Amino acid sequence: MKKIKSILIANRGEIAIRISETAKKMGIRTYGLKTSKEPSAYYLQFMDEIIDLTENTTDIPEFLDIDRIINSIKKYNIDAVHPGYGYLAENPYFAQKCIDEKIIFIGPSPDSIYKLGNKTIAKQLASNHNVPLLEGSNGNIRDIKHAKQLAQKIGLPVIIKAASGGGGRGMRIVENIEDIEKMLRLAQNESEKAFADSSVFMEKYVRSPRHIEFQILADHHGNIIHLGERECSIQRKHQKLIEESPSIALNEELRTKMGESAINIAKASNYRNAGTVEFLLDESGNYYFMEMNTRIQVEHPVTEMVTGFDLVEWQIKIAQDEKLLVKQKDVKLNGWAIECRINAEDVQSGFTPYLGTIEKINISKGKNCRFDTGVTEGSNINANFDSMLAKLICHGETREKAINNSLSVLNKLQIQGIKTTIPFCKAVLNHPKFKKGDISTSFIQKDMKQLYYQETDEEMIAAFWAALNHCVQLDIEDKTFVDYEKGKNITPWLMNKRLKSL
Repeated sequence: MKKIKSILIANRGEIAIRISETAKKMGIRTYGLKTSKEPSAYYLQFMDEIIDLTENTTDIPEFLDIDRIINSIKKYNIDAVHPGYGYLAENPYFAQKCIDEKIIFIGPSPDSIYKLGNKTIAKQLASNHNVPLLEGSNGNIRDIKHAKQLAQKIGLPVIIKAASGGGGRGMRIVENIEDIEKMLRLAQNESEKAFADSSVFMEKYVRSPRHIEFQILADHHGNIIHLGERECSIQRKHQKLIEESPSIALNEELRTKMGESAINIAKASNYRNAGTVEFLLDESGNYYFMEMNTRIQVEHPVTEMVTGFDLVEWQIKIAQDEKLLVKQKDVKLNGWAIECRINAEDVQSGFTPYLGTIEKINISKGKNCRFDTGVTEGSNINANFDSMLAKLICHGETREKAINNSLSVLNKLQIQGIKTTIPFCKAVLNHPKFKKGDISTSFIQKDMKQLYYQETDEEMIAAFWAALNHCVQLDIEDKTFVDYEKGKNITPWLMNKRLKSL
C-alpha cells in the first residue's frame, strides 16, 4: 500500500481539527469540506485546502453524499479519506466505493463494518468465540408473537434494540408483557427512520450496569492489541456525557479477561485499524458483549492521555500498511483521565439543544488538560448539526487528582452567548458518589437530585447584579453608585445593606 500524502477529512467540528493536526504532524496535506449550512465553519481554518460543496443541488447533506465526496477526492487526486465518527464512518458501501476507486479508506474493511454494524451478526460472532453474552434472541424479532415468546423465555425486563446503528436510537425497555407490542413498534419505527432498517432484536435488560469499552488496534500483519478500558457509565438516554480511563471497577484480572474478549471479537471479524468493543458490567463483576464500533470514538482522548498513543496517527499508519510496534505486554496505563463533553444544551430544560451565537470563550487550562473544540467566538450554533461544542480532557496521577484538575478548569471555563452543559459536568464531578466511583448507567436518574452545580454564593451574586441593573449604575470615576429614582449617590456600604435586605 502506498504512503499517504494527502487526506480528505469527511467530517466537521472538533474531530476534523483533531485529524488535521495529526495528519499535518505526519507531513500529510489535509483537505476539508465546506458546506452550505456551515460555510464559515471554524474547522476550515485548520485545513491546507478547502473543497467547496456549498452549491448543493441535491437533498443529500454534504457529509452523507457519497458520490460528491468520491468525485471530489478523484478531482483533487487525494490519496485517502478519514471519515471521523458519525456520518459515513460506519457505512460499508462508502468504504467499498473507496476501495473500488483506489482510494485508501482509513478504517476497517467493508466486510468488518457490515458484520459488526449489524448487532445480530456481531452477537453470533461473539457467541462463536466464547465471548459472554446476555440471554436474548438468536436473530431478529419476526413479529409480535415471536417477541412475546422471547420475552417470556428470557424473563422481564427485556430490552429491544435496533440491529443496525447505535447511539441509543431504536432501543426500548419492556417491563410489562402488555407493553411489548407498543415498544416493539416504537423501536422498529425509530430504527427505520435512523438507519433505514427496521430490524430489531431482544436481550435481557440489566438494571444499573456499568458501561465499559476497550480500545482496539489491529494491523494488516496479524497484530492485535487493546489499550485498556474506558468507563462510559455517565450517560443520559444512552448518550455518553462523561468518560474516563481506566475504570475504578476493574482490577488487573478482570481487565485481562475483558481485554482478551475484545481481541477475540476483533479476530472473529478479521478486523483492521482502530475500533472499540463495548461491554456491560453488572454488580457481580460479570460482563457481557454489547457491540463493536468500527471507527474512532468521541472519547478516544482519555485513552491517548493514559497510554501515550496517538490513535489517529495509528489509524493512518495502519491504513498505509505499517506494523504495530508494541506488544500487549508493553501497553501501560499511566494515571487517570476524564473527559467532559460540553454541549450546547439547556440542562434545566431537559437538555434541550440551545441555538445561538457564541459571544466569548474563556478557558484557562494547565499542562494536564486539553480542550478539543470545533467552535470559536462568533461561531453560530444551529439545528443542522450535533450539539457538542467541545471536549475537556484532564489527566491526573490518580482519579482524585484527575477530578480536581477537571473541576479547576470547569470552574474557570466560560462560554457566553449560549447555554451549555458545563454546570451539569460540575454537578457530576462534585457528586459524592461519583467521587467514590459508585456509578452506573442509571446514575443520573437515580443519584442526581439536581442536574446542575450551583456555587455557594451564586444566588446572592445574581441578586446583586439584578438589583444593580434595575436601579443603579456604577460611577467608574469615584467608585460610588447612582440611584436613578432619588438622583443621589449611594456608598458601597449602603448598597450592600440594601442587598442584604432582599
